[in-house]
Amino acid sequence: MGLGSLVMMPVLGNLSDKYGRKALLTIPVTLPIIPLAILAYSRDTPYFYAYFVLKTLTGLVSEGGIISLGHAYMADNIGEQRRAPAFGILSGVLSAALLSGTLTARFLSTAKTFQVATIASIIGAGYMRIFLKESVADTADDVERPILKADEDSPITKLPKLHSIPSVGGVLRLFQSSTTFAQAAVVAFFCSLDFGGLQASLLYFLKARFHYSQTQYADLMLILAVSMIISQLLLLPAMASIIREERLLSIGLLMGFVHVFVYSISWSAWVPYASATFGIFSAFTFPCLRSIVSKQVLPNAQGMAQGCISGVESFGQIISPLIFSPLTAWFLSEDAPFDYPGFSLLCVGFTMMIAFIVSTMIRPPPPAST
Repeated sequence: MGLGSLVMMPVLGNLSDKYGRKALLTIPVTLPIIPLAILAYSRDTPYFYAYFVLKTLTGLVSEGGIISLGHAYMADNIGEQRRAPAFGILSGVLSAALLSGTLTARFLSTAKTFQVATIASIIGAGYMRIFLKESVADTADDVERPILKADEDSPITKLPKLHSIPSVGGVLRLFQSSTTFAQAAVVAFFCSLDFGGLQASLLYFLKARFHYSQTQYADLMLILAVSMIISQLLLLPAMASIIREERLLSIGLLMGFVHVFVYSISWSAWVPYASATFGIFSAFTFPCLRSIVSKQVLPNAQGMAQGCISGVESFGQIISPLIFSPLTAWFLSEDAPFDYPGFSLLCVGFTMMIAFIVSTMIRPPPPAST
């Protein structure tokens, strides 16, 4: 699914620029209903394998598709000055939905869980088709203008119009068209390395180091989720009116490093719980990054831009476990070269520090000429 997202996100985004967000958003919203419905009907072995195959195939477009197209849709309808708060609210709603689903599943049987998930997915798809207004950027007014801004005072340079199915060269030209866009892509890559590395290593580390149970780990994730919801729904919109998203991005990345660094030096079982509260600041990262990217392109390229960033994030999450899972196992074993069980987490944190350094180079666009 990660490899599929790497390829499909730019394609899906670019098609949405041509045919509209709602039309393309229908695909990643409706396809996941099918594998859920299979397990809602039966969880016998043949049905599980059918679920596994269909989940993998539908995940090629559904994993990341809703997020990238959702950000592109919001960029179409919200002015640049309000995008960082709006993207923060969108991320907060997604975090709240994930938390609500996790808590709901605790009170349902296995059979009911898949049935409720199927019904919720159908309701979401129906709501989207009925109430969401179409957002088509490829209108007659856009025919004569380039995909990217070409103003001398703009930080964005001219890029030829891409075909519906973007080539590798077209995607590379998009990255080369703007220094800010390229820097944002580098930040996205290292952030996804951090995120994937933390997922791959943290539970393994906590179980080996402090004998964490599944319940304790779930409680830790609950604290982190609540911190992110508070940050994205309340703190980020308030701070975005005072501080530019470039600086908020740097703050989030720096706090993300501190967050993982404290995990790596945990000396007691309660320390990871305290470290999870840093998530209230590290949650700034992805909404601010998406907002910066959205300001580099015109409406008729929002889908392509957001899809490319999603593809970069997918690539980082693919290779991250391949690096950090073996490293975690090595430093928790008796063959470790030196006594630092959390060294792999420190290395995970260094990826966030690299992203922080790159983020400090991102400059806000110059004021429009009068």
